[in-house]
Amino acid sequence: MSTPRQSPWVQLRTTGPHPLYFRKMVGDASRDARPGEVVTVYDKEGRLYGRGHFNDQSPIAVRMLTYGDAPVDDAFWRQRVGEAVRLRRETLRLDDQTDAYRLIHAEGDRLSGVVVERYADRLVFELFSLGMQQEQERVVGLLREHLGPPPTRPESAARPDAAARGPADWSVHTRVDDLVAEREGIRLLAPPRPIDAKSADARPAARQAGENSVIIREHGIRYRVDFVGGHKTGFFCDQRDHRRRLAEFTRGKTLLDLCCYTGGFSLNARLRGEASDVVAVDLDEKALAIAKENANLNQTRINFVHSDAFIYLRQMIENNRRFGVVVLDPPKFARSREELDKALIKYNDLNTLALQVVEPGGVLLTCSCSGLVSPTDFAEAIRRAARRAGRAVQVLQQGGAAGDHPVALECPESEYLKAFWLRVV
Repeated sequence: MSTPRQSPWVQLRTTGPHPLYFRKMVGDASRDARPGEVVTVYDKEGRLYGRGHFNDQSPIAVRMLTYGDAPVDDAFWRQRVGEAVRLRRETLRLDDQTDAYRLIHAEGDRLSGVVVERYADRLVFELFSLGMQQEQERVVGLLREHLGPPPTRPESAARPDAAARGPADWSVHTRVDDLVAEREGIRLLAPPRPIDAKSADARPAARQAGENSVIIREHGIRYRVDFVGGHKTGFFCDQRDHRRRLAEFTRGKTLLDLCCYTGGFSLNARLRGEASDVVAVDLDEKALAIAKENANLNQTRINFVHSDAFIYLRQMIENNRRFGVVVLDPPKFARSREELDKALIKYNDLNTLALQVVEPGGVLLTCSCSGLVSPTDFAEAIRRAARRAGRAVQVLQQGGAAGDHPVALECPESEYLKAFWLRVV
């Protein structure tokens, strides 16, 4: 005799180690299983499997949160959020290096459907599921509790109305990708982006009144982060360790920073790495404007160029211009499996060009942030590029995202960032 099921429930056609289950993997669901709710999950034999967020309107119908009979209750949320904060503050001790880091990394922190970045005294949410939107208020409260009050920013303390505003608190901002909002049924609480907004990734879904940007620090360098109009959540915390390491290779060298965004690699090469000359290239005029402001914030000079990376590299090859160090950190080329083959061709073509502008004995840092591109496939694209470019390369190191972007072994896509340090001979 079977055990009565705990409603609301869903039954899966198949189970495995992966925490995400698509609609075709769901066999049946109780009538009271509503989008965004936590449901009890059963395997195809009717055995209790765990609990997760359900949304039959989304391509991802079930996002697992717990396994076995563990409940998703107040204690669950307190434990998961607390673990996430302790990893960043106690294990990684990120507050000693920066006031900008990822606080929650979706599946990497066993909280599928949400990413939270900390930028100075701001908490920026990026939502990927209706279930996490409905839990956001709870998560905000727990983050505020575990983090305590934020340090007062110098620019805030200097304002005449600082005392009237009372003690400092975390300001919360939310972003949702347009396609995610449509698929998940997330209702946006703010008007669409202005027509001239450059970011194609996400738009603000809800935010408290206040500034749309903030100044953060990382390894002694200051950056302005536009968390409303910028790409993703406004700053790439995942490249923190690579920005720091770049300085080891740039003393007295010329640097070409391709797809420079707001200038993170360029500033580290110039300020910490004592590069003799830095050229930073990007096609996004808005990102370049912030990059120029960041150079001014740090009182340094960088040669910023508004250009497509492919076009600029072909010009440099034609002019026989070479650089001691080249950084290639392009945007995501594969957003779906249908785009994977074209993405690998793009990575191959771009690296073929980049290898031709590296001085003999110079260094190329080449990256891919496409989660669907495996490290093996990316390495193969680089190998073919080296052969096409007629350059021999030595792999000095392979890297990934910084430690505040932990990887879930059962979710290979969470290891999305690949970085190869190459010596070109």
